[in-house]
Amino acid sequence: MMGLALPLPHPAPMPGLAGKIVIVTGGGRGLGRAVAEGFADAGAHVVLTGRSVETLSEAAAAIAAQGGSAEGIAADVASETDVEALARAVVERHGRIDVLVNNAGINPWYKTAEDTSLAEWRQVVDTNLTGVFLAARAAGRVMLAQGEGAIVNITSVAGRVGLARTTAYCAAKGGVELMTRQLALEWAKKGVRVNAVGPGYFETELTEGMRQNPKLAERVTGRTPMGRFGHPQELVGACLFLASPAASYITGASLAVDGGWTAA
Repeated sequence: MMGLALPLPHPAPMPGLAGKIVIVTGGGRGLGRAVAEGFADAGAHVVLTGRSVETLSEAAAAIAAQGGSAEGIAADVASETDVEALARAVVERHGRIDVLVNNAGINPWYKTAEDTSLAEWRQVVDTNLTGVFLAARAAGRVMLAQGEGAIVNITSVAGRVGLARTTAYCAAKGGVELMTRQLALEWAKKGVRVNAVGPGYFETELTEGMRQNPKLAERVTGRTPMGRFGHPQELVGACLFLASPAASYITGASLAVDGGWTAA
């Protein structure tokens, strides 16, 4: 049985984020776009990144139409050249980087480990793990020079428990979980906080096929204590909190936003 879905207004703006310069990778759609809209609602200037200029432009225009401040800069997080150019462009335009939300990720292959090619493995790991490192390193260098900053890495329940036919995805997300803790330790005394948010199953394009298959959807909702998929807006508050001054004494943490999945 599906869980009760309550009305979901935008989360209340988090104090302390107005005027901040925030990069959201994979910010043009899905969870990334919801998070970007949340930061814009809180008064931050949001830099959306992704590979599709059209998608980024549409998302930035939508945020602007709601009174927010946003721009899109095309970049592939798996490309060191793109990521370094992104960081330079943001600093040249705005003078600093206050927050990085490492959200970009893919999961195009649902295959058993023995049927996963090396090319398929690399494609997922290059974006979901190496891309997180490259973006954290580029933004982190700027934040270390500033003496302050916050990074929020988007992981997954797949970074904590095994999921069938997602070997590369689980390995990459598990790597991000531990990278989050390591960077937090390394940068704790230098003013840069690094935390993670681990989503469960949400209503996004990534899960559309699953949600349209009653048997698969029931498998997810039946395994989730709250009995339903999450709404993208339900991830926003966790990201805003960890990026804000309200979380000034929190680093190296990983907050599950999964309807109880990892508690079960």
